Amino acid sequence: MLSWLKKSDVILPRSDPYPAIGCSCASRKQTQFLSRQVPADGHAGAVCFCESGARGCSHGKAIQVTLSAVDYVILVLYFAFVLGIGWRLRKTVTSAGEFLTGGHKVPVWITSLAFLAANLGAQEVVGMCASGAKYGIMTSHFYWIGAVPAMLFVGVFMMPFYYGSKARSVPEYLRMRFDEKTRGLNALSFAIMTIFSSGISMYALGKMFQLVLGWSFDASVILSALIVLAYTYLGGLTSAIYNEVLQFFLIVVGFSPLAILSVQKAGGWGGIQQRLPGVMTHAWKHVGNAQDNPMGVEAFGLVAGLGFVLSFGYWCTDFLVVQRAMAADSMSAARRTPLIAAFPKMVMPFIVILPGIAAMALTQMGTGYTLPAKGDGYDYDQALTTMMAQFYPSGMLGVGLTALMASFMSGMAGNVTAFNTVFTFDIYQSYIRPNASDKHYLAVGRITTVVGIALSIATAYLAAQFNNIMDFLQLVFGFVNAPLFATFLLGMFWKRTTGHGAFVGLVSGTLAASATHGLSMAEGKGGWLGSIHTFPSQMAQNFWIAIFAWSSCFLVTLVVSLMTKAHEESTLRGLVYGLTEIPVENVAWYHRPGPLALIVAGLLVLLNLIFL
Repeated sequence: MLSWLKKSDVILPRSDPYPAIGCSCASRKQTQFLSRQVPADGHAGAVCFCESGARGCSHGKAIQVTLSAVDYVILVLYFAFVLGIGWRLRKTVTSAGEFLTGGHKVPVWITSLAFLAANLGAQEVVGMCASGAKYGIMTSHFYWIGAVPAMLFVGVFMMPFYYGSKARSVPEYLRMRFDEKTRGLNALSFAIMTIFSSGISMYALGKMFQLVLGWSFDASVILSALIVLAYTYLGGLTSAIYNEVLQFFLIVVGFSPLAILSVQKAGGWGGIQQRLPGVMTHAWKHVGNAQDNPMGVEAFGLVAGLGFVLSFGYWCTDFLVVQRAMAADSMSAARRTPLIAAFPKMVMPFIVILPGIAAMALTQMGTGYTLPAKGDGYDYDQALTTMMAQFYPSGMLGVGLTALMASFMSGMAGNVTAFNTVFTFDIYQSYIRPNASDKHYLAVGRITTVVGIALSIATAYLAAQFNNIMDFLQLVFGFVNAPLFATFLLGMFWKRTTGHGAFVGLVSGTLAASATHGLSMAEGKGGWLGSIHTFPSQMAQNFWIAIFAWSSCFLVTLVVSLMTKAHEESTLRGLVYGLTEIPVENVAWYHRPGPLALIVAGLLVLLNLIFL
């Protein structure tokens, strides 16, 4: 028996904590769905139907969401607006630097919202809502220990080196700090990771089109790819950044009402607590043992794996988000970018996680809404779209779908613009054609945008194999970002770190991640080398993959650096703490990184105490 369930609860495998309700199909192999039906009287009602009309279920025909003319107008206006931004900016993008880096002239309020919105793609909106349904309020750890502390760290300690070195990308900083081979390895691994992330966004958007509009998955993926390609090809990074700001406001307007309506329908937070086991409504109370919570992780794996390795590995080294701060118009603006973004980041769980938790509570109530099934479990990734279909009226449904599409397409665009920058500057210019004209690199950047979209389509189909796309994404981060953070930590804070140490450490970290995944099993995933350990959940497996990858990279880098020749100190000035003077600006206290970081940290502690 799973100890986190009460005796009165239905006992099911951890991968599916709750039974499906609302369909009496004889075979659980039949796929169940919940969709929104709009009868002639205009009132929405929820129905459950089986894919093939299985015996025992009275509903054998799929019913799609019916959008009103107002909903379509809102969607069309959004598409026209984002394409218009790209068209308007096309004349201002006349060089490779402007197309790929934004020209380092974007104001701080834009870079701050873009820094946050770059992480509001499919993995954030759909993935976090899905994780809310699957893991409960523990999903907030992805924000309160898995994001905000790292955002404070990169703003206060790391941004002076990123921005001050005048590096055009994170891999280029690695070349300046270490050597060419370290830059090349990181550029290649980062390019692969961004394509995976973009594919996840594309998969989620295609799936939403399939559910809501009844289109085939293939047609949906191609359509979303063409729209993103159009405005990123025309306006480059600047177009992506301004669309990310638009996306942020759309998400707040489009999803906040859903959080309020769904929680209210479930009887408020008190009603949710009554319907769900306590482990779904407490963030820290049940993390002492992996068997005591639906995430299947213990405190050390959670804090070390998510709160330290994965979090700092993403927010401090992932060029997708760092690129937004590096586009700022000054050092001060670059440092404040992640700190300002941390304020709304702390609030995002109430917008994207609560609807998922409410979806599971409503499913347990059996009062009209049922979370769709997938195989023998739930299709958690459909929680957000089916909730909107259930609770939003015409007009508001259009706003919600527009916000969802904005998050998906901005996620794709952000990854593709990061991919084309790294490929053009760190791979093509460095290894293929180093002395070409700026016009040539601009053309290569645009061609790379097309290639990146095509590769993203391929990875969208791979993402479809995972029940929860957040699990898939954490696996990717464990292979790439986890060892990279160890390299940066040693490289920025220990002048003795060498290029040979960094390179061998990165390779060892990736190999350690591969070995850990290959020798362990979780929910049927992994074990391709043989299984010597079984984790309670995929999330637990992903956290420990990250821990082993980071530890391996850190130790190997340390040992190899001590065995190889150190860099001359003169070559490290501006790149390493202790050899670099951090500029101190004479500005008001609320413009200084230190006070801003302290305020955020205080609020963060308060939130964790409230949901202890």
